[in-house]
Amino acid sequence: MAASIVARRATGILGVLKDGCFPKSVLPVLSRCGCLLQVANYNPRPLKLNIKSPYIPDKESENTPEWQKTDKYDRKLFGRYGSVSGVNPAKLWPSPEELDKLIAEEKEWQPSLEEMLKNVEEKEMEKAKKQRAREKLIAANMAKMPKMIEDWRRETRALKQKKKEDKARKERLIAEARERFGYALDPRSPKFQEMVQEMEKEEKKKKKLLKSRMRQTASTFPAPPIKSD
Repeated sequence: MAASIVARRATGILGVLKDGCFPKSVLPVLSRCGCLLQVANYNPRPLKLNIKSPYIPDKESENTPEWQKTDKYDRKLFGRYGSVSGVNPAKLWPSPEELDKLIAEEKEWQPSLEEMLKNVEEKEMEKAKKQRAREKLIAANMAKMPKMIEDWRRETRALKQKKKEDKARKERLIAEARERFGYALDPRSPKFQEMVQEMEKEEKKKKKLLKSRMRQTASTFPAPPIKSD
C-alpha cells in the first residue's frame, strides 16, 4: 500500500518535471529506492559519411591541393571509406627507405631496455668515478692543511710586522720633517716626498760606505790559516 503511494507520487513529480523548463539532456529518473536522481543523457551527432559517393580527389588535376596527393591523405581516405576510396592497401605500408628511417628514429628516441640499462650503468659508473676523484682531492687537501695553516700564519705575522715597521718608519719620517723644517708636514705633500727621497739616498750612501769599510777591514786583517791535523 505504502509502496504504491510512493510510486504514484514519484510518477506525478516526474510528469511535472518533464513539463518544466529542464533541457532534454538533463532528466530526473526514478531509482529503485524511490529517490529521484538527475542524470545526463549524451546524444552525440552521428558521423555523416557519404559512402555512396565519397569525395576522392583527382591527383592528376592541377586544382587538387598538394596535401591531398600525399600518401598520408591516402591513408586517411582508406581509414574512412575503406575499399570505396579506391586506394591500394599495399601503398599504405612504408617503403624500405621509410621503414629504415622509422627504425633509426625508434632506436634514437626509443632505445631498447638493454641500451637503457647500459646507459644507466655507464652514468652510475661515471658518477662513482667523479665521487672517488672528489674524495681523493679532499683527502689530499686535508693532508696539506697543517702546512697551509702554518704558511698562512707565517704570512700573517710577516704582514703585521711589515705594517708595524712601515708605521714606525712613517712616524720617524714625520718627526724628522718636523725637526728639519720646524713644523709638521703632510706626508702626501711634494716637500715631504723630496725629503724622503733625500733620506733614502743618504741611507744608500751610508750602506755603500759601510760595505766598502768592511771590505777594507777584511783585506787588512786576513783570516788566519786553518791548521791541519
